[in-house]
Amino acid sequence: MAPPAATETLHETTFSTAHSGVKVQQQPKGVSRPIADMMGTWDTFTFSPIRESQVSRAMTRRYFADLDAHAETDIVIVGAGSCGLSAAYTIGRLRPDLQITIVEAGVAPGGGAWLGGQLFSAMVMRKPADAFLRELGVEYEDEGDFVVVKHAALFTSTVLSKVLAMKNVKLFNATAVEDLITRPDGDGVRIAGVVTNWTLVSMHHDDQSCMDPNTINAPVIISTTGHDGPMGAFSVKRLVSMQRVEKLGGMRGLDMQSAEDAIVKGTREIVPGLIVGGMELSEMDGSNRMGPTFGAMALSGVKAAEEALRVFDIRKKQNEA
Repeated sequence: MAPPAATETLHETTFSTAHSGVKVQQQPKGVSRPIADMMGTWDTFTFSPIRESQVSRAMTRRYFADLDAHAETDIVIVGAGSCGLSAAYTIGRLRPDLQITIVEAGVAPGGGAWLGGQLFSAMVMRKPADAFLRELGVEYEDEGDFVVVKHAALFTSTVLSKVLAMKNVKLFNATAVEDLITRPDGDGVRIAGVVTNWTLVSMHHDDQSCMDPNTINAPVIISTTGHDGPMGAFSVKRLVSMQRVEKLGGMRGLDMQSAEDAIVKGTREIVPGLIVGGMELSEMDGSNRMGPTFGAMALSGVKAAEEALRVFDIRKKQNEA
């Protein structure tokens, strides 16, 4: 007799040959036994049966359905660091009717917010950014004018989990934004979406033959690509090459006192349809960097969300024309 699987109700699995190959035919399983009931019984433990093709289809069916659903979306957020995730959380909470598409070049979302300065664990946020931590339910130590989260990963994992749990949000990680979709807008341009590709493809355009991209249409783009790395400040750099911005201001040296205020206050729509937040703004505006303090990233994301919702209806009408 086969050992029992870790489910309350077991069903016999049969295999049948069809034109598409061998398929698994089985009835839905019951609810799995509680973990406490599994403990101490590992010698007789076994997983429910599965065929490799089931795993492949379960992944690809959902992924390509997501690609189809998000080919035309409401708001695209480029970059899933602390600023981008804060923007996604704020929009998702205030407007659950809007579809939010996050595009992140890295395999792991979170950007530089998994650690504090110099690879240390603790995360520092100056007040009043502690209000955002309380909204998320992240505990901290109060040091007077600033607060300290015991590990930066606690903040990042919390906001990330809340964002991904929202039904109106999809994260495409390991996916790079290679260009911006544009439309004529008087003497200038309006941004109407993003051009995407697998990040590994984007990194090899110089040593491989032409590998064309994909696209996502959206009336509003929030760009939070940071200031360093291969994708840093991507959108504002592209505006310069498109001659929509004369030149970048270039990020100045570290000055925590002035840098964070400048980033939050400067978060805005740079050209119609493109809102820029976070450290990408330091390259755009020539403001200082703030180093290992993260309050401006969180609140710049909140302001970027506010700006996106302020212009959304106008840009949506323009995008439909």
